Amino acid sequence: MTVLHTPLLNSKLPHVGTTIFSVMSVLAAKHNAVNLGQGFPDFEGDIRLHQAVADAMFNGHNQYPPMAGLPSLISAVADKIGMLYGHQTDAQAITVTAGATQALLTAMLAIVKNDDEVIVLEPCYDCYIPAIELCGGVAVRVALTPGSMTPDFAQIAAAITPKTRAILINSPHNPSGTIWSEADMLALQDLLEPTNIVLISDEVYEHMVFDGNVHLSALRYPALAARAFVISSFGKTYHVTGWKVGYVVAPPSLMAEFRKVHQFNVFTVNTPMQQGLADFMQHRDAYLKLPAFYQTKRDKFRAGLAKTNFKLAPCSGTYFQCVDIDDLTVPERNLSEADFCTWLTTEIGVAAVPLSAFYGNGFDQRRIRFCFAKQDATLDLALARLAQL
Repeated sequence: MTVLHTPLLNSKLPHVGTTIFSVMSVLAAKHNAVNLGQGFPDFEGDIRLHQAVADAMFNGHNQYPPMAGLPSLISAVADKIGMLYGHQTDAQAITVTAGATQALLTAMLAIVKNDDEVIVLEPCYDCYIPAIELCGGVAVRVALTPGSMTPDFAQIAAAITPKTRAILINSPHNPSGTIWSEADMLALQDLLEPTNIVLISDEVYEHMVFDGNVHLSALRYPALAARAFVISSFGKTYHVTGWKVGYVVAPPSLMAEFRKVHQFNVFTVNTPMQQGLADFMQHRDAYLKLPAFYQTKRDKFRAGLAKTNFKLAPCSGTYFQCVDIDDLTVPERNLSEADFCTWLTTEIGVAAVPLSAFYGNGFDQRRIRFCFAKQDATLDLALARLAQL
């Protein structure tokens, strides 16, 4: 008789479980709550883009594209970053990826070896640390300044050792909604100048910067661009997160190593999406108008929250609004961030996520995050439920 035996594994990610976003989304669905926890739009992208992808499928763009991406899409990306950031590049410096998460992991796999250290600024998106650990690297966590969520360069400098291989930054920043200033970028440039540290700059919310500010991409700073992988996301920009298409820009020497890994973990990205995006990128209004589009939603949401006892944190970018819960009059304000979010979902009918989930040590600063990338009707319903707070 055959004995069935499933081998035991020594997990590469022993501390990883179900993400907070999935947990809160399941809880929201169970209790019919408005889901402002997970960061995705509940509205469709531009019909012109959808039609461009459909046309690409029906016009025969259904076989493997070049490994690095369709030349037409790479050219369109190069034109965009040249126009917006003054950074002139070519096809050897851009690769189309299966979303920003694949771009981040591939960059890590290309440069991080066993025991290399990677500085990560917390709070941070949940894929950063596992990506480092899968490469055998060591994540060195440095906290952004609590409250303001600004980088503390003294602490960053103190974290640099001979083993430091890379530093990962994110602006506009998820989860806090803050953006890096000119002074921040120049301080980073000065800090890295004498080192051989690689910069990984997560810029997926590059087109969501408000109040007349501009996105200060690492590509604007030649000394940073020369050592950087800069990552962006078509899914975030065009409201099609489920398509999972992004891109990375890097100097040719770094990109050559990136592509060695890319060709063996995804090889390439689906052709009709790439062709449709290449055609659609001629409509520059789609991303040039995005700051105003999301600022309108931000302002609407903030105006509604201002009628509650939540204390609003600044929101200079992304589509996330953070609030402090200490000033609420309900007894549940004394719960941990995570427990408060559970209560808010089950009893008030609005899902949010705790900032503590973005820290390795679960640091609780009485702050939670909402996503306002929603239809007005969705925001109105959420605000009506939150009004009792």
